[in-house]
Amino acid sequence: MIKSIIENYLKKAIKENIEIEVFVSEGEQFGHYSTNVALKLAKIKKENPMEIAVKIASDVRHRMSDVFNKVEVAPPGFINFWLKPEVFQNELKEVLKKKEKYGKSQIAKRKACKIQIEFISANPTGPLTLANGRGGFLGDALANILEFCGYKIEREYYVNDTGNQILTLGKSILAAGGSVPFEEKFYKGEYVKKWAKKNSAIVKKYKDNPLKVGKLAAKDFLTGIKKVLQKEAKISFDRWTSENKHIHKRSYIKKTLNIFKKSGLVYEKDGAVWLKTTKFGDDKDRVLITGDNFPTYFLADSGHYLETKERGFSGKIAIWGPDHFGYIRRIQTAAEIMGFENSEIIITQAVRLMSQGKEVKMSKRTGEFVTFEELIKKVGVDATRFFFLMHSPDSHMDFNLDLAKERSLKNPVYYVQYAAVRCQSILKKSKIKGQKPKAKYNLLNTPEDINLIRLLARFSEVVEEAAGKLNPQILARYSLDLARQFHNFYEKERIIGENIDKNLSLARLELIKAVQAAFKNLFGLLGISMPKKM
Repeated sequence: MIKSIIENYLKKAIKENIEIEVFVSEGEQFGHYSTNVALKLAKIKKENPMEIAVKIASDVRHRMSDVFNKVEVAPPGFINFWLKPEVFQNELKEVLKKKEKYGKSQIAKRKACKIQIEFISANPTGPLTLANGRGGFLGDALANILEFCGYKIEREYYVNDTGNQILTLGKSILAAGGSVPFEEKFYKGEYVKKWAKKNSAIVKKYKDNPLKVGKLAAKDFLTGIKKVLQKEAKISFDRWTSENKHIHKRSYIKKTLNIFKKSGLVYEKDGAVWLKTTKFGDDKDRVLITGDNFPTYFLADSGHYLETKERGFSGKIAIWGPDHFGYIRRIQTAAEIMGFENSEIIITQAVRLMSQGKEVKMSKRTGEFVTFEELIKKVGVDATRFFFLMHSPDSHMDFNLDLAKERSLKNPVYYVQYAAVRCQSILKKSKIKGQKPKAKYNLLNTPEDINLIRLLARFSEVVEEAAGKLNPQILARYSLDLARQFHNFYEKERIIGENIDKNLSLARLELIKAVQAAFKNLFGLLGISMPKKM
């Protein structure tokens, strides 16, 4: 990585133990890269940051004249770096040499390397929602990125197949079949009525056993969820963990309770057993065992974390929907008590479907909420996935249905895929007969050449940033930037044909090969297809 050249030099040059940060400059007038290290040093040394910056810049110019064209200082103490074209040209050679391995990071060697990512984990009480889908594509892309960085990843779907929601599902179906009176808390979807009608014999046979009905229905709904994820969303899981089978039946409720008791944070009040989570910043203590001697969801979920830890995972990332925000602190408390230190929770925010400037709340087919499956079938899996990943998971999102369906360069996923198709088309047209001469990369010196190589050379940095921040949006945005830069290059520069020097043509074809390799890696990490033609 080019950025690491600057970082490594600064680490050697600066004796003080401070974090070295090197940033991509917002505009070329501020250099290719910049650092605020002088500002940090000024606070420690109680000196003028501009004077410190001038000293560092002078030393860099002297010692690294083969790397930098310019090194300048800007108030209040920033150091800006302009790299020589040869640096970018050499990075192009690295891309072509490593191909599909280009961009792989070594983060995993520096941190916990066996990580479980738990995502979607929707209750088997109905079809997947848009919020489930958003979390699904986030988890899948994040798993791809972390695997690319050397982590051992398990993709897990945690099935809440016990407790009140299964009983409520059974009662809802019996109510839909006319066996019991309807209550406001019941599931109201059309899918409930359909299941009751299709399985009328079961409804009749178990009219006095709602839990049995709920379990049978949940099994069917889970089968439907698996089908949608595998067939439509192209998401696979390494493990489907059953709360009933893997947590309750394997005594993880008892094991977890014993660990909590040993911590000295468990007490009894009002006939229930409580955990003193307020000691860890929670707004109130949490019940572990209810007054009628039933374990709470919190205790079962804590048992799930213990089970994950005992299976050898050094880290866990859980991706939850917007309705789980208040649940974070108590679960993090449980993880801390159990010694599960590398635990992250990502909350995805709500999604609104928009068409012609208005919110689409209902499905025309069912008259209810639009499901994840319906959205994929409406706009395609690539558009659905890319549109979700373009947005940071912690931001509310408006999904533009009209734009997602459009087959034009206005559509972001079409825009990036079309850039990749253009690469393939040019390379296909340009096949050189006979022995291929060696490319002269020093000929790639126009602003369009350098800007494209410069952006391409950032791929490794962007992958590492996306992995470090657990945010695939960084890669989605980068793919748009790369497509934009490539389309600009394509429109302004001649690549093949009679009116271009053969050596320059060959060098630019090598550049396009590198761009194509980057798109292949990007699409693989984001989970979108790389079409051959459009």
